[in-house]
Parts: sequence; structure tokens; C-alpha cells
Amino acid sequence: MKQINNIKLTLTSTIKEALKIIDSGAMQIAIVVDKEDRLIGTLTDGDIRRGLLNGLDLASSIESIIFRTPTVANITDTKEEILKKALAKKLHQIPIVDDERRVIGIKEIEELVKPSLKSNKVVLMVGGLGTRLRPLTNSTPKPMLHVGNKPILKTIVEKFAEYGYTNIIMCVNYKHHVIQDYFGDGSEFGINIEYILEEQRMGTAGALSLLKEKLAEAFFVMNGDLLTNVNFEHLHDYHIAHDAAATMCVREYDFQVPYGVVNMQNSKILSIEEKPVQKFFVSAGIYMLSPSVLEEIPKNEFFDMPTLFEKLIEKEKKAVSFLLREYWLDIGRMEEYEKANNEYHEVF
Repeated sequence: MKQINNIKLTLTSTIKEALKIIDSGAMQIAIVVDKEDRLIGTLTDGDIRRGLLNGLDLASSIESIIFRTPTVANITDTKEEILKKALAKKLHQIPIVDDERRVIGIKEIEELVKPSLKSNKVVLMVGGLGTRLRPLTNSTPKPMLHVGNKPILKTIVEKFAEYGYTNIIMCVNYKHHVIQDYFGDGSEFGINIEYILEEQRMGTAGALSLLKEKLAEAFFVMNGDLLTNVNFEHLHDYHIAHDAAATMCVREYDFQVPYGVVNMQNSKILSIEEKPVQKFFVSAGIYMLSPSVLEEIPKNEFFDMPTLFEKLIEKEKKAVSFLLREYWLDIGRMEEYEKANNEYHEVF
């Protein structure tokens, strides 16, 4: 996704300033935002020409010629959803906004059709025992269980490759030979794979201390038992746009209390709520981390992601959340495994 810092305008910008931005940029468009970076509209050469023909001059404000109803995509939209919106309006590019309508960047449609390859690493945690899915996992590691006639892990790898992320690191342990025999070096699948063998259980973050090379750019970490339609490129852009040390994908989780909840002050009953619904945000098991975070992970110790985030927060390093609204399923129990198989072909 193209960054937009060099093509931003405000309501006080002049037509001359707009022309300079549009002429100097490869995208031939300017983005008009407010003080909070929320999208007001767009401006093209055609909008300016019409303004000049209507009597405006180069010193005039752009306020009256802004196109205020541009087609936009949300940062949670999948590649397919963005492409559908753009093709319907015959657009070559489309602004990407978050839930507050802040502009994150611009997606060029040509990139959607043929995504560019990215050098960022993808670390997949695939060493779990899968105890709750026995006997299915007695001879097969959980990420290699078939959902939709293919291993869960293959779907994960394909989704990353779809967005151009083809440099995969798999942290393996239980029945690791099954994974390595299937994927090899990844060349058969159009990706590059290297393996890290956890000699002991190290948690969802501890294995990162075993990385063979020092990473120079932000990287993904994801549990290997998830199915999701998250737009990984948007997660990447969100992480960079927020200048975050660590980004955690979160899901909204609802829990209904099965009883009437009595609110009291001392012994006095103030109110009764019948079976209220509590809403929480929970970790989705997908993260993006900056390389500096690796310095916070102890060597050869069990260390999980919640502990890592707590440590970052304590040290006042920026940790942000990325809300998932796309399809997401954690395949931890038999009922979720059955649900995944029932839904797979409809979703993917």
C-alpha cells in the first residue's frame, strides 16, 4: 500500500499547492484530511481544471472543488472486497481508512491483481501438542490436520503468499518431521521456508529468541492453528503507520452471564440485570513486531506473548491493537475443528 504523507492537503491548501503535489506524485491524486488525519475527500487534476474554468485562480482555496464522496476501503477489508469496490467504480486506486476514517494509505489496484513480494519475515508457531484434539493429533501435529482437504498450515501459508509475504520461518517441535517432510524448503509452494526446532517448550514468544539471523524490519508472528481472512498487508501498514513496537490482533468476545446480576451497595440492592452480556477484547494469536522487541525476550526460557506485551507496556514501548472483523477461528477443540470443516469452502 502506498503511503500518503507526501500527497496530503488540508482545507486551507491552495490550488497551486495541490497542483504541485499532484504533478510531483506518481499517483496523480491528492488526499484532503482534517487535523486528525480523517479523510475529507480527494482531489485530481480534473477537479482542478473544472475549478479554474469556473473562475478560480491558483491562489484560491481547494475547499470548493474537493470531491467529498470518494470510494474508500476499510483497513479490515479483504483483498477481494477491495478489488470488488474498485472494479465496480473503474478505479485505479482506492484510499484505505480505519474505523475513525483516518487515512492509512492508498491501494493501487494493479498491486491487488499481482501483489509485490515483500521481504518481511513470517514466523509461524507450529510446535504445539494439540492435546485437546486427540486422538487426531496422536500421529499428526495440529497444524497439519486437514480442513477443506488441505492442512491448516497450508491455508495459512497460502494466505500470506497471497499478499506477497513468502519468507516463512516455522518454529517446530511436536512431530516436526511431518511438517518438514510436507513443506520442505517451500519451493514447491512458491515460498521460502526455514525451520527452528524448539528442543523444549518455549511459549508463544520464547521461540523468537532462537531466530538464526537478526531481523532488520517488522515481522509477523502467528499461531499455526488459526484460520482467518485477515488482510495481512493492512496489518503491516497499520503497524508502520502507528510507529508501534508491537501490534496485537484482537477479537471482540461476548459472554452472557446465565443469571440475573444483582448490583449492590453494602446490603442495599441498587438494580438487577437479567442475564447481561459482557464484552471483552481477546488476543487473536496474530502479531506484528518491530525488531527492537526481540531484545526483551530472554534466551532459552519459556516466555509467552502476553508476558512480552506486559513487559513492553511497563517499559512504555508502544503496543497497539488491530481489531479483526474478518473471519477468524482458533481450532483448539474438536467442535472448532468440525466447525472449520463445515465453513471452509464458503469462507475460502
